[in-house]
Amino acid sequence: MALISLSPAQHQALALLQQQLRRWNSRCNLTRLVEGDDYWVAQVQDSLWPLSRMSPPFRGPLQGVDVGTGGGIPGLVLAVALPESRWVLVDSVQRKCAAVQAMAGALGLQDRVEVVCERAELLGRDARYRGRFDVAVARGVAPAPVVAEYLAPLLGSGGLALLYRGRWSGADHRALQQAARQLGCRIRARERCVLPANRGQRHVLILAAETPCPAPYPRAVGIPARRPLATASSPPTLEANP
Repeated sequence: MALISLSPAQHQALALLQQQLRRWNSRCNLTRLVEGDDYWVAQVQDSLWPLSRMSPPFRGPLQGVDVGTGGGIPGLVLAVALPESRWVLVDSVQRKCAAVQAMAGALGLQDRVEVVCERAELLGRDARYRGRFDVAVARGVAPAPVVAEYLAPLLGSGGLALLYRGRWSGADHRALQQAARQLGCRIRARERCVLPANRGQRHVLILAAETPCPAPYPRAVGIPARRPLATASSPPTLEANP
């Protein structure tokens, strides 16, 4: 499985992130995946492999947002891997946001990482964030049509949304296509990999913003999850970041 090249300093930063996750996990149960392959494969490699499939590759001072960041994954990993990028990491749980803020500081990322404690539906209606981002990501948050409604309003012109998924079926694809059309997006690509160390199959669905997201979206808090724009059979199978 091809990965982007990381410098020794970046590897060191990711090792420090592992230490920080161990520390904060004892306080607020951020993630169970903190040791050995659980961390280096199921967290780090799983966060980074989609970058190797991007054409053109992500580089330069892009603006990114990670919705449902939980313990800071994949947002902090992506911030380390893309040293010119700036990120907004979003979660609705205050104790997780406090932990991620502290970890970003320990990694020296405080100037490039902003942590926002907010519901995704409200963030997408906030003029400070709506239509601002070059890339929006979410990993294992909710069914894909729901995640698309969270991410699409945040994308600027030409922006891309990366939906990290586990299993993926034809029914899932059709449901996401239906939702994407309503949100001013199209599915640009579906990429697949098999993680090493028996960590299973992964997909990333890449949505491209074709027009500004229509004003009705995202709908009010809780509505996207209760009444998805489309439905399919497969729930998220990655570790959830609520």
